[in-house]
Amino acid sequence: LAVRVAHEVAGHFADGQLFADLHAGAGSPVGPGRVLERFLRALGVPGPQVPEDLDERAEVYRDLVANRKLLVVLDDAAGESQVLPLLPGTPSAAVLITSRHRLSGLAGAGHVEVSVLEAETSLALLGRIAGTSRVQAEPSAASAVAGHCGHLPLALRVAGARLAERPHWDIQQLADRLADETRRLDELAHGDLAVRASISLTYEGASEQARWLLRRLAMLDAPVFAGWVAEPLLGQPAADAEDALDQLVSARLVETTGVGTGVHSQYRLHDLVRVYGRERLAAEEPPEEQDAALERALGAMLCLAIEANRLSTFGDQVQISSDASRWPLAGRLTARLLADPLAWFERERVAVVSSVRQAARAGLTDACWSLVSVTAFLFKARAYFDDSREIHEIALQAATRAGHLRGQAGILSSRGSLLTAQQEYALARADLAAAAQLFHDSDDDHGLARVDADIAFLDQLTGRLEEAAQRGERALAVLRRTGDTKHAAYVLQNLAAVRLQRGELGPATDYLSEALQLVQAAGDGRTEAVVLRRVGEAYLQARQPDRALETFERALAKVRDVKDPIGEAHLLQGLGVAKTRLGEFGDADAALRRALELATALGERVAAARALLGLGDLALTRGDRGQAVVLAGQAADAFGKLGARPDELAALALLSDASSAPAGGLRSALQDAPEPG
Repeated sequence: LAVRVAHEVAGHFADGQLFADLHAGAGSPVGPGRVLERFLRALGVPGPQVPEDLDERAEVYRDLVANRKLLVVLDDAAGESQVLPLLPGTPSAAVLITSRHRLSGLAGAGHVEVSVLEAETSLALLGRIAGTSRVQAEPSAASAVAGHCGHLPLALRVAGARLAERPHWDIQQLADRLADETRRLDELAHGDLAVRASISLTYEGASEQARWLLRRLAMLDAPVFAGWVAEPLLGQPAADAEDALDQLVSARLVETTGVGTGVHSQYRLHDLVRVYGRERLAAEEPPEEQDAALERALGAMLCLAIEANRLSTFGDQVQISSDASRWPLAGRLTARLLADPLAWFERERVAVVSSVRQAARAGLTDACWSLVSVTAFLFKARAYFDDSREIHEIALQAATRAGHLRGQAGILSSRGSLLTAQQEYALARADLAAAAQLFHDSDDDHGLARVDADIAFLDQLTGRLEEAAQRGERALAVLRRTGDTKHAAYVLQNLAAVRLQRGELGPATDYLSEALQLVQAAGDGRTEAVVLRRVGEAYLQARQPDRALETFERALAKVRDVKDPIGEAHLLQGLGVAKTRLGEFGDADAALRRALELATALGERVAAARALLGLGDLALTRGDRGQAVVLAGQAADAFGKLGARPDELAALALLSDASSAPAGGLRSALQDAPEPG
């Protein structure tokens, strides 16, 4: 590129051009003294008059080029110290420098970052060498070749040259050969052109620590990685690891992605650099050192995930009892990385999925299932259900192969919770029942209690009130004993829901009072919002819509503060019902329609169906029986598909009222709730 540019602008430099290859094919940098000797001779200095001293040569050189319109091209510079003596130091001259390193120490220089080619340009280059018609005849195969070349110009030149030399090949043959990663760099060699040699030149010029880090970065499957991973991979202090990573970035062996800055910076390896790094890893490091480095990296990811769980308002205080290795990063770095736990997860999500896959393949079963269990809440909070299903399946298979009962139980429990969030209640119940048996077989009372709590929620939702009460009380006793206040509060509000469905307002209020005390003492705003929503429902049943409205508004502020849109949808529905009871029909309609809109967008079918029920109740209260029939019918159908029998009965009752009641003086099904016990 630099030579092409030099030819384009040569006419602007009437006094001539100078060119120097600063590696000269020798594999080691050419000293500036030797280059200055050549330049001085080219500028007319007789050999015997060329000074021996470098500084003197530089002085003569600058005197000779002063005020000349001269273009100097310095190719493949190793560093600033190599090129500084070669700079003319006059504004009439221009210098073009290429380097494998970022030469940030050259004052006043303009820097041009040269990336790989775009896909279309890659095919054009391949066609220019191998034949445009040939590339056009096999577009898919040509794209595969360009992809295996990583759109690197040198690799594309080699691939094109090999095809040009073999006109009897079709392009698919080369694509198939390049698909084998273990042979890819062997295939990308032709005559004096070789990708491996080009990468090797840069690699050998790096420090020992930087080479060490590159090999281990190449070991990771994640397409992008965060800077913190250098520390556990090297097993050395953070500052040393950061220096090694910076050196690789400067040498262009590692690229920044342009996403995030500081501790949040993201990096990647070019595909061919990754292949080269894995070659060097296999050749230079024993398997036990490779395994130890991978285990440390996974241990650091696990520690960060555990802390993100603890810090996040969406966390579930999951307790991981496994033999998975931990590698805690420095407290200050961890605090900066996790200042916003959910933002950290958004950056690391792809790396988490890759880590789970890699742990499973490496036989690190504890690391695999532990990482899935502790990040499940993050995938659920951000609705990454496809990723979550994949890693749960990977972890379950790994734990089953290893005969690890605790791991199987943890993954089945986690997947059951995920399926519940997706409102796949039958599948969720099957997973939770299997997890309960495994926790029982493992003598894990706390794990069993948490699963019982989840099944009790399904029982309550589907109308199995006696089973819900029994399971809930059994779980509550264990959770109280183990000090798991967050899950105890969830169970208490669920038991309150059972009592409300039975019309037993007094006991329900007692449960909710204890639940509020627990969450407020723990400072858990998100769980407090869940409990407050149930308190608001109790006020509605007690025919105190003004107090219900106040409670829903308090809870709504909390869920908006923690950015919980599903909670917001449920609370807007409750708020709409309260405003209906208060006769504030316009505000009620707005709240219920917003709840329906939000729930539909999120795929939250229970909240959407309840919003439809609320809108039907509002229509009937206003005297619009036709609209009430339509909405109640839609709600009943939705609840029926979900298997939410109590809600379905409420919708059918409203449908009956709307179908048979005369106009005026109507009472909604929700207003006909059982009297307080």
